[in-house]
Amino acid sequence: MLKDILGQAWEAMVYNRRRTTITIIGMAWGIATVVLLLAYGAGFSRAIEAIFAQWGTTLIGTFPGRTSEQAGGDKAGVQVRFTQDDVDLLANSVPGMVHITPTVNKDVPVQDDLHTYTWTVNGVLPVAEEVMHLPVETGRFFNGAEEAQRAHVAVIGAESKTKLFSGQYPIGQSIRLNGIRFTVVGVLESKMQEGDNDNNRQVYIPFSTMGDIKDTKYLDGIWLNYVGNYELVEKNLRATLAAAHHFRPSDHRAIYVANIMEELSQFRILSIALQVLLALVGALTLGIAGIGLMNIMFVAVQQRTREIGIEKALGAHKRHILTQFLAEAFVITGVGGALGIILAEVVSVAVGRITFYSAMATHAEDADIYLRISPTSVMVATGILVVTGLVSGMIPAIRAANLDPIEALRYE
Repeated sequence: MLKDILGQAWEAMVYNRRRTTITIIGMAWGIATVVLLLAYGAGFSRAIEAIFAQWGTTLIGTFPGRTSEQAGGDKAGVQVRFTQDDVDLLANSVPGMVHITPTVNKDVPVQDDLHTYTWTVNGVLPVAEEVMHLPVETGRFFNGAEEAQRAHVAVIGAESKTKLFSGQYPIGQSIRLNGIRFTVVGVLESKMQEGDNDNNRQVYIPFSTMGDIKDTKYLDGIWLNYVGNYELVEKNLRATLAAAHHFRPSDHRAIYVANIMEELSQFRILSIALQVLLALVGALTLGIAGIGLMNIMFVAVQQRTREIGIEKALGAHKRHILTQFLAEAFVITGVGGALGIILAEVVSVAVGRITFYSAMATHAEDADIYLRISPTSVMVATGILVVTGLVSGMIPAIRAANLDPIEALRYE
């Protein structure tokens, strides 16, 4: 039965091949548009994730400020200062915290035998490699023994290596930080860098050794990574430091908190909204193709009115006529959909990468938009296609099924 119905539908399509071809092209164009728009939306979302991933998403940094609200007997405007005691307090008080490191930094002359630059030197603990997401490309990060021994070792950024050593192998080479000799033990992987940003010129040394360059009694900041809910971790962090330094937890000027996951969550909402908008635009485009299919099916019903009358006179039921025209609509929709998905795949391979963040930053190719046709995009597009084909075919099919057989036989 189904085979006969599909055979009839195919014969009708072949008989009106020009009309059928134009309709199939319209459906193919519509489904290709849907798939490509969904792929673009997914690529945009991946690009945003890549930008944040270079810093690590489960990362929170806190920096001292000045109180702006009166708390108890303490007046507003008091300078907050972090010490090592605050690091120990947070390590023991914040649930979900994995690692924590104090940071002290200073812009100092960085020299080798031929060059002198002024770059930022950061004193951190060895766990900063994991906390602050500092993957090493060459060599290694300094370790706990070197921290305990106040060793004069340094890990430099990728751009620092290029400027200081050009093509030379940097590991084991000596540099001077503020006139003090340090041995390079590692070079970091390149990070995405906008304009003259110094992400790739940072130098990292053991926190204990930083005391030779700057007083480390008061910290410039504290970084930690965690597991669990980012909002709860930030809330506990603010409450702990507020109790220790006598300010209100709601006073956001007393301490500044950089919560990477909070910022990423905001971008994720925008990404989802964009994907929904693109899916809607694609669905509307496919809907236009569906209207074309509906018109063609109405023409087919009109042209085959006498044929429908004969079928009904010979005993065909409404469901047989309905199924016959629905089958024709679905065959056109299916062929057009398959061709559209193939077209979308060809376009995605041809286009490949669309410049996005790399237009503003170096080493940012991973944060460009890649058109990758995912199974999810195909499934969503197929669902829209099925609904479009069903609606576009059902209305003309119902009209054909409801034709009066006597009036149909009289039709000329």
